[in-house]
Amino acid sequence: MAEALARLGDSLARHQTAIRGVQWVVIGGYVVLVAVPAFLPLPPRTAHVWNNLTLFAQFAFWGVWWPFVLLSMVLVGRTWCGIFCPEGALTEIVSRRSLGWAVPRWLTWRGWPFVAFVCTTVYGQMVSVYQYPRPVLVILGGSTLGAMAVGRLYGRNKRVWCRYLCPVNGVFAVLAKLAPVHFRVDVGAWRTSGTPPTRVNCAPLVPIRTMRGASACHICGRCSGFRDAVRLVARSPNHEVVAVAGEAPNRWETALILFGMMGIAVGAFHWTASPWFIDAKQFVADWLVDHGFLWPLEWSAPWWLLTDYPARNDTLSLLDGAVLLAYIGATALAFGAVLSALLAVAIRLAGAWSWPRFHHLAQSLIPMAGVGVFLGLSMTTVSLLRGEGVTIPWLQQGRAAMLLGALLWSVVLAWRIGGRWTQGGRRVGVAGCVALAGVAATSAWGVLFWVW
Repeated sequence: MAEALARLGDSLARHQTAIRGVQWVVIGGYVVLVAVPAFLPLPPRTAHVWNNLTLFAQFAFWGVWWPFVLLSMVLVGRTWCGIFCPEGALTEIVSRRSLGWAVPRWLTWRGWPFVAFVCTTVYGQMVSVYQYPRPVLVILGGSTLGAMAVGRLYGRNKRVWCRYLCPVNGVFAVLAKLAPVHFRVDVGAWRTSGTPPTRVNCAPLVPIRTMRGASACHICGRCSGFRDAVRLVARSPNHEVVAVAGEAPNRWETALILFGMMGIAVGAFHWTASPWFIDAKQFVADWLVDHGFLWPLEWSAPWWLLTDYPARNDTLSLLDGAVLLAYIGATALAFGAVLSALLAVAIRLAGAWSWPRFHHLAQSLIPMAGVGVFLGLSMTTVSLLRGEGVTIPWLQQGRAAMLLGALLWSVVLAWRIGGRWTQGGRRVGVAGCVALAGVAATSAWGVLFWVW
């Protein structure tokens, strides 16, 4: 097994030309699916995935592409980023003829992954990106143009966009920590290898010599075998979270996990089915009518600000948009606060207060956060398949199994992280608090799948 993985890594290094060919094929398909449907009429009610490009693109992006790209991060690390991602490939291609400007300090701010995730998630809900092609062109097309612009300005032969500004970079980075494979760097072999005849271009700007995990590595294979010190190897899926994540605590990753993936994402997937959203909108509408303010109920906005498709009887008023933002924001704050409080109790049970410990323990919730986002995205998969007359056997049982498995995995991670600080009853308390946090997160999806 070890030798097979090492040979696979070396094969990636030898076949970079073939990988670039694959990237061009993906780019071609991506451009067609993003751009063409935006200029076609909306599909009629009788259209199907196999005979309508717009529906096919919708299913490709939101039914298959994004849910299973997220899943791939947990299974094989960021292989998608290094071998298939069209944005990553394009920004690197453009960067070959970059102006070569130095990367400015503002661009390297560590909070961009969190901010980008929040903005794209919320904006996508406001314009119904999962349902209509024009918002897809705005969001995905805009992101791709941004990647190319950054590649043109900064660095040379690099993926500056991917490293700092990609809207899903943060999510991919935290999920890849669970991958059972990574490129391991043997520091001793590196030191004794002498001066290598060639250098490795690490496009995502990872310092290879000090790389200890899969979070930032794009698994492109270019560094495999470098200095006889870099090898693709198997590892425990728990290793990076337990043994590496605590060495570089990152408050923005904590915010992404607790308030983003387990807060903003929940609100974004909840609101269309939530009776609480309806009740809140009705309450505000009644108050506005009683006080003579009718324009928020009557006015809409352009489709690129709020969903506006009158022919489909699908239009959001200004009131709808305001309540939508409030609902997602309130959900994020509520879940983020509850999860943070439970983690804080766990830290105090383990001993004196420590922010580094808090940020480290938050990493134990990555399985819960990842499963939640996957299940939310796969709702579109299920809906589209159901529209084609395809039902998935044991769907609810599968959802329950995934949530339970993620909860148990998070508890195991918390137990092992807590064991680095304390033992006995205190360690049990740490794991118990994380278990309660996992139950709170599970309840959000339980209400959506089995109550509403």
